[in-house]
Amino acid sequence: MIQQGTPLFRKTSFAFFAAGFNTFAILYCVQPVMPEFSKQFAVSPTTASLSLSITTMVLAVSMLIFGSLSEVWGRKPIMIVSMLASSVFCILTAFSSNFHVLLVLRTIEGISLAGLPSIAMAYLGEEIESKSLGAAIGLYICGNSIGAVFGRVFSGMVSDYFGWQIAIGGIGLISLVATLIFWNTLPPSQNFKARPFVMRKLGLSLMDHLKAPSLICLFVIGFLLLGSNVALFNYIAYVLLEKPYSLSPTHISWTFLIMIIGMFSSVWTGKLVDRHGKQRLLFTSLFLSLIGVCLTWEANLMMKIAGLGFFTFGFFGAHAVASSWVGQLALQNKAQASSLYLFFYYTGSSVGGTLGGLFWSAYGWGGVISMNVGFLLMGLILWACVSKMVQNAKKVTKIAETCVSK
Repeated sequence: MIQQGTPLFRKTSFAFFAAGFNTFAILYCVQPVMPEFSKQFAVSPTTASLSLSITTMVLAVSMLIFGSLSEVWGRKPIMIVSMLASSVFCILTAFSSNFHVLLVLRTIEGISLAGLPSIAMAYLGEEIESKSLGAAIGLYICGNSIGAVFGRVFSGMVSDYFGWQIAIGGIGLISLVATLIFWNTLPPSQNFKARPFVMRKLGLSLMDHLKAPSLICLFVIGFLLLGSNVALFNYIAYVLLEKPYSLSPTHISWTFLIMIIGMFSSVWTGKLVDRHGKQRLLFTSLFLSLIGVCLTWEANLMMKIAGLGFFTFGFFGAHAVASSWVGQLALQNKAQASSLYLFFYYTGSSVGGTLGGLFWSAYGWGGVISMNVGFLLMGLILWACVSKMVQNAKKVTKIAETCVSK
């Protein structure tokens, strides 16, 4: 097993940092240019949001398939093909002649993107020792946050000067470089054991995860987390374009730099998990996100930015804890458990992004905030449920061990 502090750990962490960068730069590069889509293609903000929502929905479904196939074909080959294909389709998206073509290419892109996030957690869980796993996952999510920041800021700024086509095409080219880094740096799997492809057995193992109440709670928490995140950042651009702010696309893209906080939050949370426990850190992260959403209600621009900062810190921390907790609670078929978590997670992005558009159209920014507050309050209720179930399971285990020792 790979241990923290070794050269192999550093190579693996760097590879997954590049992989996370690739995936999230491509996924979120359309978010700051949605107002441009509204103008050029004459579509509403809710329709423009489909450029992200449809990608994440297809991504969510496809991850269930790729997660199962990786149990047969192996981890690294599928991840490499996924990164390469998604980079190529990102470049092709820049040549979209109309919004329908753009949506078709973003749909195909969602399929191609699915091969990495559905397998990454499983690879890390198999190859990294348990004591070092929290730090490794934290660094992977750090790459996610950096990629998400870069994709948004780069496309927002470049589109302001050269158009959204150049911006998205540039993201695709940079992602090709990240793919080559991943290909050459990631060590082959050492602890992976292939098994025959039997659809019935794979389906039954998926159902086993869905029968575990504690896992379901974490799955839905992931759904609520990304749903609130995408809704918040999808429509903040429309708010800042309007009076009294009247910011330019370049200035609005700078607000996405707040996502850098996620880099520190995910790594910091990963290191503190062993000391303070997943229950306490998940609650703290969810509560910080809730405070942040409420602060964005303020008309003052600096308060809005501060609110985005609090929300982002809590969001990435909660995601790091919840995703690693799934890997711990799933006793077998961990790749499928991770795929199910990410299925709910990215489905939340699609639902939250589109539902947020309906709240935006009907009630404005206050409607988006109200939806997000509801999502995060539900997340806190589910946190209480999973915490209680885990505590009860520990009590049962202690009683059983006491009986055996006697």
